Amino acid sequence: MFITIYLVVSITFLLVHLKPGDPLSVMGRKLPEQIKANYYAKYGLDQPLHVQYYRYIKQLLKGDLGESLCYPGRSVTEIIKTYSPVSARLGIQALIVGVSLGIIFGILAAYMRNTWPDYIIMILAVLGISIPSFVLASFLQYRYTVVYRWLPTIGWGSFKHTILPTIALCFGSIAVYARYMRANVLDILNQDYLLTAKAKGVTGIRLVWKHVIRNAMLPAITILGVQIAGIFIGSFVIESIFGIPGFGFNYVTSINNNDYTMVLGQTNFFTLLYISAILIIDILYGFIDPRIRLGKEKI
Repeated sequence: MFITIYLVVSITFLLVHLKPGDPLSVMGRKLPEQIKANYYAKYGLDQPLHVQYYRYIKQLLKGDLGESLCYPGRSVTEIIKTYSPVSARLGIQALIVGVSLGIIFGILAAYMRNTWPDYIIMILAVLGISIPSFVLASFLQYRYTVVYRWLPTIGWGSFKHTILPTIALCFGSIAVYARYMRANVLDILNQDYLLTAKAKGVTGIRLVWKHVIRNAMLPAITILGVQIAGIFIGSFVIESIFGIPGFGFNYVTSINNNDYTMVLGQTNFFTLLYISAILIIDILYGFIDPRIRLGKEKI
């Protein structure tokens, strides 16, 4: 985890400084040379790149993400705390809907194999994987805010503002989980231990939950960390389309403004979120499958 975070920090630091321009030139500020020199000196931008890198790593180890270059006086941590709850609400909402419906559809498709419900679910799954979230978001926005005027076009505040962004974000998750669960359940239905359980009189919900779903969930839950990352990555574009003042919208703005500290701080935050999600999933393996143990096995 620490090696991954260090590599991400180092590569991101190099990339943002290779990007042409700086915060002052991007924002089109016509300032006297002395004021520009003072600005660069204040934030250490007049120093060689290796000096800036050492200074940033030293600052990061103290838990300080720095101050925004485009919004003087506002720390990166403060801005993340302000905008991330909006993205978290949207992302968690989309993740819960996507994973829940995907699992249900996958199980139904497996139990109704080669029937019309199976065909419909698989067609929707293919569409969900093939259609980018921003294309679906644009279609939903035009259809239900311009043509029918059922929902607000842009903005944030009420539950209505979250409906279309949530659908746009969760559609891909539904498709992925439906395909995974269908394949896993079909594989388990042919296993010998399931026939043994039936022979012992285990039927109905108990059979499906204890012997089918729990075993089918293990491969599917592996992609949950990737799905969490995908939800937040997808929200970068979705938040821009729907004008949602969240983490993704602010991240894109920071890149366009060459706000080095903001881009680095938000990338580090996203990396930590992603790696932590993978760690939690690894721990969940032990609870989902009793055969997996997290401690050392005694010989």
